[in-house]
Amino acid sequence: MVKEALIVVVVTILLRVPFLNTAVQGDDVYYLYGAQHAQVDPLHPLHTQYAFLGQMVDMRGHPHGPLNAWVLGGLVAVFGEVREVPFHAAYIVFSLLAALAMLSLARRFCPERALLATLLFLAVPAFVVNGNSFETDLPFLAFWLISFVYFMKAIDTRSVSLLLLSAGAAALAALDANQAVVLTPILGLYLWLHARTWKPAWFAIFAAPATIAAWQAWEWSSSGVLPVAVLLGYLRSLGVQSSGSKFASGIALTAHTGWIVCPALVFLAFGKNAGLWRWAAVAVAASAALMYDTNPLFWISIASGTLLLTSVVRKEFESAWVLIFFTASLVIFFAGSARYLLPLAAPVCILVAQAVSPVKLLAGFAAQLALSLALASANYQHWSATRAFADSVMQQADGRRVWVNAELGIRHYLEDRGALPLLRDQILRAGDIVVTSELAQPVTVTTPMARLLETVISPSVPLRLISLQGRSGYSTASRGLRPFDISHEVVDHLTASVVVERKTELSYVDPKDPNAAAQMISGLFPDGWMSGQASVLLKVPANAKSLRVVYFIPPDAPARKMTLLADGKVVGEDMYTKPGAYSLEVPFKTGAAQVSVGLRVDRTHTVPPDGRALGVIVTGVGLR
Repeated sequence: MVKEALIVVVVTILLRVPFLNTAVQGDDVYYLYGAQHAQVDPLHPLHTQYAFLGQMVDMRGHPHGPLNAWVLGGLVAVFGEVREVPFHAAYIVFSLLAALAMLSLARRFCPERALLATLLFLAVPAFVVNGNSFETDLPFLAFWLISFVYFMKAIDTRSVSLLLLSAGAAALAALDANQAVVLTPILGLYLWLHARTWKPAWFAIFAAPATIAAWQAWEWSSSGVLPVAVLLGYLRSLGVQSSGSKFASGIALTAHTGWIVCPALVFLAFGKNAGLWRWAAVAVAASAALMYDTNPLFWISIASGTLLLTSVVRKEFESAWVLIFFTASLVIFFAGSARYLLPLAAPVCILVAQAVSPVKLLAGFAAQLALSLALASANYQHWSATRAFADSVMQQADGRRVWVNAELGIRHYLEDRGALPLLRDQILRAGDIVVTSELAQPVTVTTPMARLLETVISPSVPLRLISLQGRSGYSTASRGLRPFDISHEVVDHLTASVVVERKTELSYVDPKDPNAAAQMISGLFPDGWMSGQASVLLKVPANAKSLRVVYFIPPDAPARKMTLLADGKVVGEDMYTKPGAYSLEVPFKTGAAQVSVGLRVDRTHTVPPDGRALGVIVTGVGLR
């Protein structure tokens, strides 16, 4: 038993170590707001406000309790700031607690294959991917499973002490996420099956809802505000609990259920003795899925999820655990994210381990682990690129005000360096920099701007959790219903633009012309050199027909591709095999009085002692 526990501990740590430097991502930024406020008001970490979708909101309406903000707040107090590596190292504790709790449960329900069931649990995509964030998922999962472990041991021994430990874990889970209330019916069923006459346990199963009620009462008495009322108000205003959102979320959750473990294992475990009516249900679900998305990945996921859910209609407790939580998920959740089903991972892995041979389990574990690590790698690259872009923006800010027109991780890195969130009614002035994420852009900006920097984020791993054009519902069903995408789709397009209020006089800019300096926004120098990206502002003459840039690639310059943009949109590009003088001209028409023209090359170099990143030499850019 000790050997199995050591194997689980080592595998869990090995899963986390490669991703210790994962950037702040997703909803991490909101929990970090709570962590920062905990430094001044530790009893009320959620008594703060932050910008969300362009307006200030009250964090007391956040759908999660204070536990995660307390954990992050403690880390901020220790390290003085948000530091990715030590923070992620600290969060490994929750992964270890969840893994060891899973091993204990597996020994109870499938003792001969306990280690295999636990390894399968560790390879669940949501466990591998979302265990590298600062969100509530892993802390909640750890305390959720610990509550089960101690409750079952308490039933075995009639130990009130163990019962109190179970109730304590349930209380911590409840302070982390409101869905902890589902512990009550699941533990209640186990109690009914095994010790229905033991009265203390009937009180213990209500630890989670009692804790949530106590927290609500504490907030009401100390601040006069009921958090659940604030939450319901926001949910109504956002319309996220509409029937359409619920329906899409339910479909996405079914697809995610089919990928808790590898679908091949689901079919091996439940397909042989499924029965005619279950196969009919699978066929109907898969056929219906084709109406929404003809992608094979999607309908295979729906078929796998349907087979699993219909096949666990059995007397076993772990089957009931799956059905109760999945049914509750349909009611509680509206975004259909894969991470919402992590509380199902333990019983699903146990059920599959009970039904599949060890050799096939090992093969399924290997395939599932490879997929999960690939998804985690794509996620890592996505947020690392976001962090790098934020650094580049602040390096070029040069004292100017920077506004963040984005949610998610990039907001944290920019605000941490002095930027401010852009609100819907914000008045911008000339020289301000606005950073926008096309993936999560809350505010439409109509102020004239010139492009300063931009980057397209496209991880090298051909898997997508979310993307601009894809249909993955891994993070939210609002972007699609697939469990993930197999593609090279662009994940995000980040831009930093400068607010301009200047009169443009020239339709053609020669960098060496002193009169052109006012229209050279960024990246273009008076000696003609441009960096990797450049931006100029041009006056649009009457009957303008084309846009042209003339440039020279020196012999020592590695650049071989020029991209031409107008108001942020690519209008032309060309590739070259050797140095030389070139021009790129494209048809151009617009009714605007001025246009922001961007130039971008694929590679730059440095010529000592000049510290600039140099691309090509531009001799002119203008409208004809």
